This record gives sequence, structure tokens and C-alpha cells, in this order.
Amino acid sequence: MATDKTTVPETRDSFKSRWGFILACIGSAVGMGNIWLFPARVSQYGGATFLIPYLIFVLLIGSTGVIGEMSFGRATGMGPIGAFGQATEIRNGNKKLGEALGLLPVIGSLALAIGYSVVVGWIFKYMAGSFTGSVLANDGVDQFGALFGGTASAWGNNLWQVVGMVVTLIIMIFGIGDGIEKANKIMMPLFFVMFIGLGIYVATLPGAADGYKYIFVLDPKGLADPLVWIYALGQAFFSLSVAGNGTLIYGSYLSKKENIPSSAKMVAIFDTLAAMLAALVIIPAMASAGQQLSSGGPGLMFIFLPNIFKNMPGGSFIMIIFFIAVLFAGLTSLINLFEAPTATLQEMFHLKRTTAVAIIGVIGLVVGLSIQGIVSNWMDVCSIYICPLGALLAAILFFWVCKKDFVLSQVNLGRNKPLGNWFYPLAKYVFCGVTVVVLLAGAFLGGIG
Repeated sequence: MATDKTTVPETRDSFKSRWGFILACIGSAVGMGNIWLFPARVSQYGGATFLIPYLIFVLLIGSTGVIGEMSFGRATGMGPIGAFGQATEIRNGNKKLGEALGLLPVIGSLALAIGYSVVVGWIFKYMAGSFTGSVLANDGVDQFGALFGGTASAWGNNLWQVVGMVVTLIIMIFGIGDGIEKANKIMMPLFFVMFIGLGIYVATLPGAADGYKYIFVLDPKGLADPLVWIYALGQAFFSLSVAGNGTLIYGSYLSKKENIPSSAKMVAIFDTLAAMLAALVIIPAMASAGQQLSSGGPGLMFIFLPNIFKNMPGGSFIMIIFFIAVLFAGLTSLINLFEAPTATLQEMFHLKRTTAVAIIGVIGLVVGLSIQGIVSNWMDVCSIYICPLGALLAAILFFWVCKKDFVLSQVNLGRNKPLGNWFYPLAKYVFCGVTVVVLLAGAFLGGIG
């Protein structure tokens, strides 16, 4: 790949610090999958019996796929359409083929962002209701269920969804260094501090010890169950945010001096820490209330947990902290998802950032308000088909279409010592194969992440 084609334009916005980039990537990875799905999977599939394969897949994906998408973005200095186009142009002179393929992860990012904006609207409503006391005015699972049912219905949460979009767009308008980086430097540390505080509080509750025991129980027979490994793979895959869009676009704003494998390692570590913190808060809290965590998803966060908070000492204050922390996780992920389509508009039509953000914001708001009643099905299509396919395309174009020497030079750029000989075959064959498994398993099982 020619040098002039891989140099980031001087006028392109960028992250101002290594930790700003890392925190932004952590923010993109830490989301609802960590909070409402990971604890349920740990509970459903046997504590450490699920954690072992999960950690194996985090190590695999973090040391291959995450590094690849970051490096692909940095090498080209562009989003998915530009990056894919450059890869196919160098290989066979057909730039338009790659650009056409790059549309899929961009559309997937926009579609997932629109669905996620609905969820962020729910979080804003419950956070506000935590302060006013309106949420805890309900009593029992049925009343909390009715509250959430009304919130998640068609046109049921217009005000707070608009508020969530406005906050997201304001942060994005300020750009990468002054907007996204600064926001993540504030929200991500606070997220971890708040969840650590919640974990300490939950540890003081009677019965919490039963939850801890369950989290770390290992059933060797359970490791023989293929579903445990498949769902652990799906959890790790989606949690690390490999989809050919968000991680790639953040990589495109990265300096050539940065050590990408080191950054990828930090993202994997802190994303896993966030998931574990969520499990260490939610599972013991459920145990202290004498309840078993049998399912995840929105119902866990918006129905069952508020019901537990209501009957918990200091529950109103705990719920405020919880939903503020969850809001930070939701906003940082939403910003990342909207960034790929925003950058694409800037690249393709040479628009100013404010204009591009406004266009994406209008599309996101209009469609988001319209799909409130069907957002679950909308998100399923994105997560089962579009996101894994985007990740597979990015992996094929970087590890298979781009030449080996180019891949290794980009991955090792900024490092004092190159990665070992294990990296390239592991990324090219094993990670790509794993991505195919995620795509096929999700399609046959109706989603695994």
C-alpha cells in the first residue's frame, strides 16, 4: 500500500493523548452487553464455567481482531468505506468494490446507533425518575413492568429520547479531541468508580455471599457443553466492539506513534473489568433479595433491579448512582456508533463536522422515535447479521487482501519490539474463522451476543 495513501491528512481531527484514545475505545466497548447481558450469562451458564471460555475468547479477539481494526483505520486514516476501498484498490485496482463493501459496516453502525439511542432514552428517563422518586413510587414487579412497558412502547418515551440524542450530538460536534476524548475522560473513570462503590455497598448486604459463591463456582462438566462456548464467544465478540466500524474509525484518528497492541490490551482488560464489576453488583444484589438471575436484557435493568432497589436499605440513592453509571456507559457507546456514519459523510462529501453531525442526528432522531415499539427486533437484526458481517469483511480485507508485510508493518508501528510470529496466522485464520462462527451461530440460534 503506497505511502501517500496511508498518511492521515494533517487537517484530520485526532485524539490528543494515548489514554484519551484508550478511554474512548473502552467507552465504545463498555455498554449494555456488559451490564444487562454478561451477569445473566454468568448466572445462566454456571459462574466460572462461563468465565473460563469467555476470558479465552477475550484474549483471542483482543489480541487479533481489535488490533486489526485499530491498525486498519490508522493505516488508511479513513473510515470503513475509505479503508476498504484502499485495500481493494491496491490488490486489484478496483477501489469501488471495497467502498461498496464498506457501506455495510457504516450502515450497520448507524442502524445500531439508532436502536441504541432508544435504550439511552430509557436510561435518561429512569435516571431522572431516580432523582424525582417517580420510578420507586411503583411497587412490585408487575408495576415496574407496566412502567417499562409504557416506556418501551411506540412513541412512549419521546422527550427523554430527544434529550439523549441532543446530549450525544453536542459532544460529537466538539470533535474528537475536544468532544469525544474529553467526554470519555470524564465518564469512563466515573463509571468504574461508581460501580466499585456499588460493589462495596452490595457486599455489605445479607445474603450477598451466596451471589459471590455462584459467580466463582466451576462445573467441569459444563465446559463440555458447546452452548457455553458459543455464548461465551458471542459475549466476548460483541463486548469488544469488533464490527468493522467503531474501533476502525477510532483507529483512524490515532497517531502513528501509538502502540496499538498495547492499547488493544488495555481495552480488553478494562472491558472485562467492567463486565465483572456489573456481575459483582447485580448477581449478589439479586441473591440478597432471595431472587435468582434467570434472564438478562432490558427487563433486568428496568424492571427487576428497580424492584430490588426499592426494598434495599438506601435503595433510592443506590438507584441514582446505578443509572448515572449506566448512562455514562450508554452515552460513550452511542457516540462511538454515530461516529462512523458521521465521519463517512465528512469524507465522501467534504462536509464540516457540525453539518455531518446534524444530518446524522436528524436521521437518527426521526428513525429512532419511529422504532420505539420494535427496537428489540431492530437490534436483533443489527447484532445477528450486520455487525458480525462487518467484522468479517474488515478482517478479510485487512488480513487477507492487504499484503502480510503491510499488515505487520502497521500493527508494529509505534512498538519497540514487534509482535511474535504467532500474531499473523492467529489473526488471519483463527480470528476470521471465529467471526464466521459468530455469524452462523447467531443466525441459527437467533443471536448469541
